[in-house]
Formats: sequence, structure tokens, C-alpha cells
Amino acid sequence: MACVLAIETSCDETAVAVVRDRTCLSNIVASQIAVHRQYGGVVPEVASRSHVETINEAIAQSLIEAQLDWQAIDGVAATCAPGLVGSLLVGLTAAKTLAVVKQKPFLGVHHLEGHIYASYLIEPELQPPFLCLLVSGGHTSLIYVKNCGIYEIIGATRDDAAGEAFDKVARLLKLSYPGGPVIDRLAKDGNPQAYPLPEGKVSVPSGGYHPYDSSFSGLKTAVLRLVQTLEQDSVELPVKDIAASFQETVARSLTKRAVTCALDYGLNTIAVGGGVAANSGLRQQLQAAAAKHNLRVLFPPLKYCTDNAAMIGCAAADHLNRGHTSPLTLGVQSRLPITDVMQLYTYDCRLKSEK
Repeated sequence: MACVLAIETSCDETAVAVVRDRTCLSNIVASQIAVHRQYGGVVPEVASRSHVETINEAIAQSLIEAQLDWQAIDGVAATCAPGLVGSLLVGLTAAKTLAVVKQKPFLGVHHLEGHIYASYLIEPELQPPFLCLLVSGGHTSLIYVKNCGIYEIIGATRDDAAGEAFDKVARLLKLSYPGGPVIDRLAKDGNPQAYPLPEGKVSVPSGGYHPYDSSFSGLKTAVLRLVQTLEQDSVELPVKDIAASFQETVARSLTKRAVTCALDYGLNTIAVGGGVAANSGLRQQLQAAAAKHNLRVLFPPLKYCTDNAAMIGCAAADHLNRGHTSPLTLGVQSRLPITDVMQLYTYDCRLKSEK
């Protein structure tokens, strides 16, 4: 069982964790939310500087919390793609330096693969194949998990990601950043049926709609038009009802696609990852819909939904156990399809039947 020290700096969280196989021994996260809130979103240069200021302390604290020294560490990992280039560089450079100085194998990890592996931290016996619903600020995807490093994207968003839609709607309602947690909290006291909002659909050339792809730009525009109409009528904005109606529509859309996809592909487990996996409306709707079809749904605890290094370490440990390592020449990439994960490693263990 490989023990890995992992670093995650793809956006605005400076995170370091120590993971042994599928067990998290320490999980340090230095959040930058307070820093970026005044801007209403993440400022890349500010994020990079904050990572530089906090990463050394986070690394030291992760080892203290895990009660391990460097002799117990088998490899060093860092997120290398996708993400903000400046932020990624801070974590990747730190990991490479530690790998060289401590003479440990180095692994570059795909951020989205980390979100998939968050479910392994709560269900160590989980084995592919299964379906992953990955919903975050930058991604909304249905991923067929076939093996370690072997993924197929079945559905995706054609425009805004779900998390991005939450942030934009929160801004329309004059709520604070980040929008997801605020809307979720207000929605609990609102009426989800107050305002019928359109569920985005993606048409296909042959006619009809794509069963697995999502679209949230139309929903966002519908909320904008609703807010404008209410303001023109000098009506006090019913923020809680709008938040509840919006959240219910997003959760219904994601649930419908995930359950349909799992049934069509004969997969009995849906693992959910990403920041939007923390949303209570999505958790309730998906659990209820899946139960009707005897599908198992795995939701990570909140600390593993948002960006963290434990999920990166879990993915890295699995790759290291299989003999995968990354060259020290590996760079960062702002974009990289999850289907290209194996390009990050120098040894490919895929089964012949999967090639």
C-alpha cells in the first residue's frame, strides 16, 4: 500500500494531505475564500501569491497531523491539470522539489480524477465499473469509470457548469461569493415550486434531445428575466423562493441525466464528486430517484467535495501501486481531457482488452 504526500493548488485552495492507499491520514486545507470574496470571484494572480505564502506551512502541518516522517512516504504527488496555470505551478514545483530532495517518485495527477477518487476515501472497497457524476464550478460531466486511468465521458455541459451557474445566479440575487453554499442555505426556507424555471436541454441534429448532456445558460437567463420583471414591478425580491426554485431545477436536471445514464449503461453505482456534490437539494433528489431503481449513490463528506489534497493523494496512491510515475519534465496544463490521464505517466498498465 503506497503512502503519498499530495498537493492540490489548482485554484484557490492550498491543500496538502497524506494518504495511505485509500485512507486519509491528514488533510490540510488553507482556504482563500475571504481573500477573493471582495472581487466576487477568484483572481488568478492573487491566488498564486497566496499559494506561495501558505504552501510550506501546509506541507509541514500535513506530516505532523499524519504523525509520519519522510521515511514513511513512498511518493510525492501534485495536481498538474486542469486549473489556473499560476496556481498549478506553485504546487507542482513544490512537489517536484520534494521528490528530488527526498528521492521519492513523483506523480502528476489530473484534478478531475481526484474528484472521482473522493468516493474511494469513503468506500475503500469500491471497484469499477461505475458512473461518476462530476459537478463543480468548472465541470459538469457524466464519466464512465472503467479502471484506474481509463475513463469515458458520456455526458457533459454544453455551456455553463453547474457550479458556475450557482455563482452567477447568486450574483444576480446580490448574494455573497461563493454562491453555492449561500443559495443552498436560503433554499431551505424557500418554496421550490414558486417559480417554474426551464430545465436546459441539448438538441441533437437527428431531432430530439441528448439524454446525458446538460445546459445551464438558459436557466441562468430565465432567472435574470425573472429578477428584472420583479424589480420593474417594484416587488421586494423573494430571494429565498427564487433560490429554492433555481436549486430544484438544477438538481432535477442532474438527477434525471445521472439515473438515466446509469440505467442505460447497466451501472448500479453512481459516485458524485465536485463542489456541487455538497448541495443538499441534489443529495436529496438523487438519493430518492436512485432508490426507486435500486441504484447505489455515493456522496463524499463535505470536506472531500470541495478542492482538497486527500482525493489527489488517493488517486496518486492507486497509480503508484500500479507502477505509474511521472517524469520531472511534466508541466502544467490549464485544460486536459480526463480521457488523456494516462499521458501523465511513464508506465501504462492498461489491460490488453481495454486498449
